[in-house]
Amino acid sequence: MQICSLLPSATEILYALRLGECVAGVTHECDFPPEAARKPVLIRPRVDPHAAPQEIDRQVTELVSRGESIYSVDAQLLASLRPDLIITQDLCHVCAASPDDLATALARLPKQPQVLSLSPHSLADVWRDIRRVGAATGTSRMAEALAADRAAKVAAIAVSARSAASRPRVLCLEWLDPYYVGGHWVPEMVEAAGGEDILGRAGEPSFRVTAKDIAGSGADVILVMPCGYNAARAAAVFRSTTLPECWSDLPALRLRKIFAVDANGYFSRPGPRLAEGMEVLAHLLHPELFPLNCPSGVFQAL
Repeated sequence: MQICSLLPSATEILYALRLGECVAGVTHECDFPPEAARKPVLIRPRVDPHAAPQEIDRQVTELVSRGESIYSVDAQLLASLRPDLIITQDLCHVCAASPDDLATALARLPKQPQVLSLSPHSLADVWRDIRRVGAATGTSRMAEALAADRAAKVAAIAVSARSAASRPRVLCLEWLDPYYVGGHWVPEMVEAAGGEDILGRAGEPSFRVTAKDIAGSGADVILVMPCGYNAARAAAVFRSTTLPECWSDLPALRLRKIFAVDANGYFSRPGPRLAEGMEVLAHLLHPELFPLNCPSGVFQAL
């Protein structure tokens, strides 16, 4: 089976289901496991992913306002790979290529492949999508085992977190200029890890907030998790940002409870590693209950 994955989380799922040899093409962001990055790249962004947050936001806004796609599809390469299955998403047209981006390229293919579109809004949806990928690739038993393992890990953390003496108020910053707070499964993860996401809305998209909104949040902990950034890049951007004076009374700033996390691998990407992201969250919110148990570089204290 020839599979083209236009979604980093789908690539992770495919490799977890031992289908790496079937993966024929990926996106520029498919970097886990490392061997995925050696596959032919079908999707590239039309914005500069290395630019500052404000500049990325400007470029995205400009493209969207003109009704243009944020991603370009290598239609010639796609045709040469002759895929049997293409996995894409219809959740966020900024984060990854969508079915709309594929339309022109698909029209040129002599044989139409199966297209599986993933649109998770919650952790349960992510585990369901693992099962859907399993069903589409003939690996249902393995997918069921993987989804059950991920759900069980999250559930075990949630049970242990109930014994915490407090529930810190958590602010999840998904973007810094302008400010966005995390949505979809992120508030659910915070809740299960023993915290309260004070601005995010579980099951709903991330949305823009003001500096004044953040100042009035009373956040005890701030998680800096720009979509697509690892912990080092998130930390660098935060340290170069001039914080508004109105934030000075936030408990998180006074108590130095600010952490940059690897959102790209463990929070914004709806794949199997969200369960490890839960472990990171639980440790940051309740280190007395959850010892450090994650790879180095997953978070940095700021």
